[in-house]
Amino acid sequence: MDEESELIQPQDQSCWAALPDVCLCRVFWWLGDRDRSRAALVCRKWNQMMYSADLWRYRTITFSGRPSRVHASEVESALWYVKKFGRYLERLEVKFLNPYNAVLTKKFQVTMRGLLSCLSKSNNRLKSLSIQHLELDRLVWRNSIRSSFIRSLSFFLKKMGKHLDYLNLKGARLTVEQGCHILDSLSHLRNENVISELNIEDYFSHHLAVYSSPQFKKTMSTFHNLVSLNLNYNCISDELLENLCENASTLWTINIKCHIHDPHGQVIWGMSWAKLARQATNLKVNFYFERIMKYERLARILLQEIPVRSISLRSCYFSDPDWSMRPTLIDLLPTFRHTLQKLTFEFNNNHESLDEELHLLIVSCRKLFYFKIWAFLDVRFVERILKSQKERQCALRTLKVSGPQAGSTGWSGGIREWYFRSGMKGRDKAMNRIICSLEISSFTEGNLELFFLAVGFGLFLILPTYFPDSTTVCVDHLSCCQALKSVVTMCVCVCVCVHAHMWMYFSVDTGENLYKQI
Repeated sequence: MDEESELIQPQDQSCWAALPDVCLCRVFWWLGDRDRSRAALVCRKWNQMMYSADLWRYRTITFSGRPSRVHASEVESALWYVKKFGRYLERLEVKFLNPYNAVLTKKFQVTMRGLLSCLSKSNNRLKSLSIQHLELDRLVWRNSIRSSFIRSLSFFLKKMGKHLDYLNLKGARLTVEQGCHILDSLSHLRNENVISELNIEDYFSHHLAVYSSPQFKKTMSTFHNLVSLNLNYNCISDELLENLCENASTLWTINIKCHIHDPHGQVIWGMSWAKLARQATNLKVNFYFERIMKYERLARILLQEIPVRSISLRSCYFSDPDWSMRPTLIDLLPTFRHTLQKLTFEFNNNHESLDEELHLLIVSCRKLFYFKIWAFLDVRFVERILKSQKERQCALRTLKVSGPQAGSTGWSGGIREWYFRSGMKGRDKAMNRIICSLEISSFTEGNLELFFLAVGFGLFLILPTYFPDSTTVCVDHLSCCQALKSVVTMCVCVCVCVHAHMWMYFSVDTGENLYKQI
């Protein structure tokens, strides 16, 4: 037996040793740092694979604001490997999650100083750097710690700026002077930089009128190769658009966030947007509004000359008894019916019905393929949208509708109880369970996501499938799964019946009904 094992063992070893480099590299790629180090001890070939550049091109390091021993060891391991194999790095992402005292920010600053210093000496191929949500304006960042970190980052960007293609400093929360100082480092000793994707959303602190800063305008004039730009509306000005027009004809996408706390009263001429759109012929602009819901404010920002691709309107606890969404839906948004492709709404319209206005907007926007809404609606609104899509009156491919628990006194968006009655059978004379019905006509080649809650009944559907034109799905309480089974090829349907204390999970893939008593 021992002789046979001695004969077989070399064959097994030679078999593993003969594993092609492509396969072996793929195996190592899926392993964590600790398993990689152990695998490197198997044989000389495996040890050599440990130094393959393909394994170390991407790296994410997460610093926790609530550190533990396990997490501390993982960070130390990641830092050690970055320093050892840092010359291969092409994409680096650093996360610092919610630090709660100055001790942690100081430790992070010291660690990053060593890491960036090491990379600046050994690496010449870094293309992407992401350090998000630092929130440097918080009190846990002492002035000395903040200044030291900015100094280290600026020095690193001076040396690596000529290689970087992507820079993400979202959520840094800096002053205008600090922010411009870091961005100026990218063009050190030259008048331009090669950055093509820049994310400076929430890069500056709240309440700063960045658009009036000559320093910021001068800094942005050094970006000559931008393809994608993320920023806040308080950075937008006629001068910035002029600079982009002259230096960034390659621009494809501008993502603009507009928050209620950011200054957004500046006057921008439509001709500035029109000139930029003519120069950057492929330009698409995406707007994300938070708590800016009034028509007067939106109309000052959403000028008709802007090639708007998507708009997101989120109320975020916005409340005004005199506010109405109707003028925005009727007069403002249809202006972009030839370019608008995505719409996301979240607002409280408990004082007005907007079903007709929303339907007309969807039908008028011929390129609109994605629509998501969180508001008070009638079930018949969904039926009308599905019918319009079936008749090719709209281009929708994804529809997401959300609803709260009916009878809830607080606002959480969704379908009101008195609206929902159009699709509700109600209680019987014995006050037994409520039965809700909803007919879903064909939604061809698209995604339909519905979430409705009524008293004693909940239903969540995701149907990323194809419905035959002749098919009508009737959702009727616990029988909904049986109705879906005949027409949906791959679907997960979950029904929650509060009064029956029963949870049901149905998978069409396996055809199984699984019940679990609560």
